[in-house]
Amino acid sequence: MITYSAITKVNKRKHAEGLGLALEKLDPAPSGVGVFELEDGSGEWEVGAYFIEKPDEISLLLLENAFDAGGFVISKIPETDWVAKVKRELSPVEAGRFFVCGKHDLKKTPTDRVGLLIEASMAFGTGHHGTTKGCLLALDKILLEVTNLKNVIEATINKTDNLDIGKLKRNFVTNSSCGICGKTSLDSIEVLKNDKLDLSFPKIKEDIILKSPSLLMNEQSEFAKTGGIHASALIDEAGKVIATREDVGRHNALDKLLGHSIQNGLLDPKVQFIACSGRLNFELVQKGLMANIGIMAGVGAPTSLAVDLAKRFDMTLLGFVKESGFNIYSNKDRIILG
Repeated sequence: MITYSAITKVNKRKHAEGLGLALEKLDPAPSGVGVFELEDGSGEWEVGAYFIEKPDEISLLLLENAFDAGGFVISKIPETDWVAKVKRELSPVEAGRFFVCGKHDLKKTPTDRVGLLIEASMAFGTGHHGTTKGCLLALDKILLEVTNLKNVIEATINKTDNLDIGKLKRNFVTNSSCGICGKTSLDSIEVLKNDKLDLSFPKIKEDIILKSPSLLMNEQSEFAKTGGIHASALIDEAGKVIATREDVGRHNALDKLLGHSIQNGLLDPKVQFIACSGRLNFELVQKGLMANIGIMAGVGAPTSLAVDLAKRFDMTLLGFVKESGFNIYSNKDRIILG
């Protein structure tokens, strides 16, 4: 079956997000809409929609003019077995001692390399992305340094009342993902935190949440220069930005924010929440929990494990936050609606 795509570029994030919402209301409606910032440093955004039926070109033209977008490029997409196609084109990657490949190339693993089997269907982490390859090279360096150590350090745990080694078990069946990879359950975090958050605070008005992406964007000086920087912000109940930190990594940005806020006595979880520029995963929620943050908001989608963790410890988790609305995934009573 032939399907269709309609793709254009927009200069401003606000226009890109608005165009994405408008595309969802077309008739015939698209089966999916994507809004992505280009990683070439141009500051442009790509907006694309995918249709089962051929899209109405006049409707697309009207949307181009309404949102100051470039011309839509409409393409036919032939029926394709994408998994088979990607498998054929996904070449192995060598990073230090690691040989990252799919099952179809596993027999090619050199005898002096450690084979990491990651199938194309895992979506990312195959080593072709610079971040993943850089992590593998860094790990290779660490392993080399550890291998060359001549001293042995013996550590003794002095508090074992709440320790269950089984909950800390990691399964190293290679599965590409971010954050806490291979954890057998959420119970592992309870070794560090065994109390839930207080559901009575903070209480944040809906309009403050809706404003949080723009409040965060206004504080992102490096993002304005590069278009490729993440940020986390500490915002109070009145909508005042207490502190903001940026970094190329989402986790680093949050680490910087929490460290700065705690070190300088700025953190008051009773009247504050944290807004993040990307999606919220398990590890980011874990960091927020350890700082007793009651509300975390992200402009993207949270992972299912992040939602489970937020529910387990009574955190309010918000996703897809924008000026027109947001999703509440857990503990909605902290948000003052209307």
